[in-house]
Amino acid sequence: MFKNTPSSYGLVAIILHWLMALTIFGLFGLGLYMVELTYYDSWYKGSLDLHKSIGITLVAVFLFRIVWRALSTQPKPLGESKGINQLAHTAHIAMYIIVAVIVTAGYLISTADGRPIEVFTLFNIPAFDFAFDSQADIAGKVHYYSACVLIGFVVLHALGALKHHFIDKDKTLLRMIKP
Repeated sequence: MFKNTPSSYGLVAIILHWLMALTIFGLFGLGLYMVELTYYDSWYKGSLDLHKSIGITLVAVFLFRIVWRALSTQPKPLGESKGINQLAHTAHIAMYIIVAVIVTAGYLISTADGRPIEVFTLFNIPAFDFAFDSQADIAGKVHYYSACVLIGFVVLHALGALKHHFIDKDKTLLRMIKP
């Protein structure tokens, strides 16, 4: 029930999948909202702090997910050609890489001034003792455009799952809903 099998995802993989999906959509929405705020807006600092704290939490979940995936059996794909399965696998790897780029860029934005990232007022993530010219601006663009690309991949991923469910009528989507 908790672990993956050759035919199904376990509860841990399912929870990690949906937790990351909801967190990424929430962070994307919050990020879009934040960039519209002015410095003097009452929610400006609070939204920024919340975005950073949730982002750091996402990093922890993401790292745990990578380890869990590496140590777990992966269910076999259902009913697609080898080429389509390879494309889907490549898209998953691309999403993982994009998430890593986004969180790295977010870290570089947040620490460009040399200050640590405070996580829910519980602890700090220190800033590395290096910086480059226009670090916050460059990392900000990478962060934003990578997030947009990730959302595009997620939409394709969701459409693929819906195709499996409604057109192919296989259990691909259901395997990620219940163990």
